[in-house]
Amino acid sequence: MNPIILIIILAFIILVVLASCVKIVPQAHAYVVERLGGYQTTWDVGIHIKAPLIDKVAKKVLLKEQVVDFPPQPVITKDNVTMKIDTVVFFQITDPKLYAYGVEHPLMAIENLTATTLRNIIGDLELDETLTSREIINTKMRVTLDEATDPWGIKVTRVELKNIIPPAAIQDAMEKQMKAERERREAILIAEGQKKAAILVAEGKKESAILDAEGEKEAAILRAEAKKEATIREAEGQAEAILAVQKANAEGIRFLNEASPNNAVIQLRSLEAFAKAADGKATKIIIPSEIQGLAGMVKSLTEVAKDDTDN
Repeated sequence: MNPIILIIILAFIILVVLASCVKIVPQAHAYVVERLGGYQTTWDVGIHIKAPLIDKVAKKVLLKEQVVDFPPQPVITKDNVTMKIDTVVFFQITDPKLYAYGVEHPLMAIENLTATTLRNIIGDLELDETLTSREIINTKMRVTLDEATDPWGIKVTRVELKNIIPPAAIQDAMEKQMKAERERREAILIAEGQKKAAILVAEGKKESAILDAEGEKEAAILRAEAKKEATIREAEGQAEAILAVQKANAEGIRFLNEASPNNAVIQLRSLEAFAKAADGKATKIIIPSEIQGLAGMVKSLTEVAKDDTDN
């Protein structure tokens, strides 16, 4: 063989071997390295060179938080009700060496441990408590799983009960109970609505009665004021009539004092004053008998004077 070709082949083999010895660890990963079958070291993020032929990467470990959804597991409650519960487990690898050498098939181990822990917790609870105590169950399972997986280099960060599936008969009973509860709430809402409507109607009638009473009160006040005004006007009319009579009497007296008339003239003046006082007013005036006689005498004198004129 040509020595040049042999040198090229040897150089190529050396380059391939050297290239295989250079390893780059990506972000959020760790490599477990063994030398001659035994644990040597753990590589973090970056570039690393291993010894050829004697070192090898035994396991590549993902350090990011991982999620595992386990299928439903049959469990029995304290009151002997069989149901199925499926869980979701969130975990993170904290020690690559323990994870690589701690347990075979870690995910299967976590699944079996989850099922066992779930049966132990649900076995101490009744059906109603199981349905209403998810947070308590989640917390207990997380604490138990975290303690059990710590020797494996795994930290359980969260556990969630995804579904709780009771038997069909219990589901039917629960649906009937929920339906009855909804009907009860509906009846309560209808009753409350009717109550509020009745209250509003009563308040409306009350306000209407109050308004009617206030209107009647104002009307009575207005009627009383009108009656009062009429009485005042009537009293003022009577007062004016009396004042007019007194004024006439005063003028008659003044005239008599000036002219010294006889009794007949005085009686005639009084009659004229009474006539003026009663003019246009609904006033009842009592005329003395002397004035009535004087009026008859005046009428007789008038008739005699008329006869004389005719003759």
